[in-house]
Amino acid sequence: MTLDEARARDAADPLRAFRARFTLPEGVIYLDGNSLGPLPVSTPAVLAEMAGQQWGTRLIRGWNEGWFDAPTRIGDKIARLVGAAPGEVLACDSTSANLYKLVVAALRLAPGRRVVVSEAGNFPTDLHIAEGAVQAVPGAELRVVPRRQLAEAITDETALVLLTHVHYQTAERFDMAAWTARAHAAGALILWDLSHSAGAVPIDLNGCGADLAVGCGYKYLNGGPGAPAWLFVAARHQAALTNPVSGWMGHAAPFAFEDGYAPAPGIRRWLSGTPPILGLAALEAGVDLLLQADMAAIAAKSAALFDVLADIGDALGLDCASPRDAALRGSHIGFRHEDAYALCQALIERQVIGDFRTPDILRLGITPLYLGFEDVVRAGHIIADVLASGAWRARRFAVRQAVT
Repeated sequence: MTLDEARARDAADPLRAFRARFTLPEGVIYLDGNSLGPLPVSTPAVLAEMAGQQWGTRLIRGWNEGWFDAPTRIGDKIARLVGAAPGEVLACDSTSANLYKLVVAALRLAPGRRVVVSEAGNFPTDLHIAEGAVQAVPGAELRVVPRRQLAEAITDETALVLLTHVHYQTAERFDMAAWTARAHAAGALILWDLSHSAGAVPIDLNGCGADLAVGCGYKYLNGGPGAPAWLFVAARHQAALTNPVSGWMGHAAPFAFEDGYAPAPGIRRWLSGTPPILGLAALEAGVDLLLQADMAAIAAKSAALFDVLADIGDALGLDCASPRDAALRGSHIGFRHEDAYALCQALIERQVIGDFRTPDILRLGITPLYLGFEDVVRAGHIIADVLASGAWRARRFAVRQAVT
């Protein structure tokens, strides 16, 4: 694609107006929104009003003026992005904490079933948390197998199948409906990690019959670094499942200050500690922005941008690690390169920001609300120049930083 062709595509893009609603540094081509979404233009004013007015002048009265209901209010908004109903999603805690709560709860629900099945190479926190969660339930165990062995690993011993919908490296996407049905056929529940899916690809949790899900708030939801995460519990399971981190905010009557724990009805029982109101305010601003876009248009543009990047990779001799079929992937692309870390650092110095995933993946995020066709074509020119010149071989680019 030429620059003129790219500009024509951008001019006809139905999502083009959203670009102006994000704060993007001049000259930067941002291809890492799948790790940290950029700042929405509306967010600083939201945070200023929250700190200066709600906290600054209303003080503790703010809890009765919108703060207390923020986790459920924002959860209901996220529900619209993932095919859930009101009262099935809660904005709270971190993805890791929510995984722990749901894994332990699912194991406790299934006497006689003590196995959690997950995929080797899943995002590490999912496996790390699952390791800790099974230790909290006597006799439970975690079985981690390659993707090709997952189907046979799901047996009548399985309590829970834990899968990440879109793989963090390759962007490979599971068929949610098919794998949910497979887990249910074996009598197991399924827990989906939607951190690389929500806000990026169409999701229909209830249409697929999903049981449980988690997701983060700082990638495609643009809630800011360390934004609160969220969890989904299908309405049919809410009475039977209980939160193992039984904190006071999940109590049926938190301000009765009772010694004993009685879980709140519905989704609120999954609260534990006091909600982080400033973080939730930023998350809500990002979610509100995303809700104004059409998910079908986002998915269509993502597929088109991927094709441009894949063609660039082919022309440069890069090995594409991501599926070419849009139905089989999420909204990022991975290229294999023997020195992918150094290549990534060289590109960042040239204002093309992607990231590296060990051992050899240069990962480029495709975020259609603010990424245009001209952006990816220009990025392709810079990638070509860095490769042709060998600029990535400079010794400074091989020095590993704490965050890659």
